[in-house]
Amino acid sequence: MAERMVGKQAPRFEMDAVMANKEFGKVSLEENMKNDKWTVLFFYPMDFTFVCPTEITAMSDRYDEFEDLDAEVIGVSTDTIHTHLAWINTSRDDNGLEQLQYPLAADTNHQVSKDYGVLIEEEGVALRGLFIIDPEGELKYQTVFHNDVGRDVDETLRVLQALQTGGLCPANWKPGQKTL
Repeated sequence: MAERMVGKQAPRFEMDAVMANKEFGKVSLEENMKNDKWTVLFFYPMDFTFVCPTEITAMSDRYDEFEDLDAEVIGVSTDTIHTHLAWINTSRDDNGLEQLQYPLAADTNHQVSKDYGVLIEEEGVALRGLFIIDPEGELKYQTVFHNDVGRDVDETLRVLQALQTGGLCPANWKPGQKTL
């Protein structure tokens, strides 16, 4: 049976990544916490596929909104940083990413995907999982769903804003509305 993660400390991670400037670097939850940032960590199955670039570029196109909310976005797959860089260097017209405003991390040993419960072990790829972690390291939100369906950036931003109110947000709550 799956163990509950929401409301607990998020699994710590440090991964190699291709940074927004296209250089190789590292991303870690500890670094985001040290900088008092929220973390939006999302997993996707693999580079050079069809649904993945639509959501990865949609998140990048709205990155300023995440930044305004003191959130760092990190995309993760089990591909290597070299494959990530090749995909980033591919134009959007050719099903590539072209340029990203946030890092793509490489979970090549599959440990982070396992820790977050999204690894399809027999395939060596991750499900589409999205996790929002507060600056203290508490996992506040998670969604995991089938790889055939991309995420909704509006909903991710709405949930992040709801969590940041510190209040009780009713169904269909939108930023600017009253909390309970």
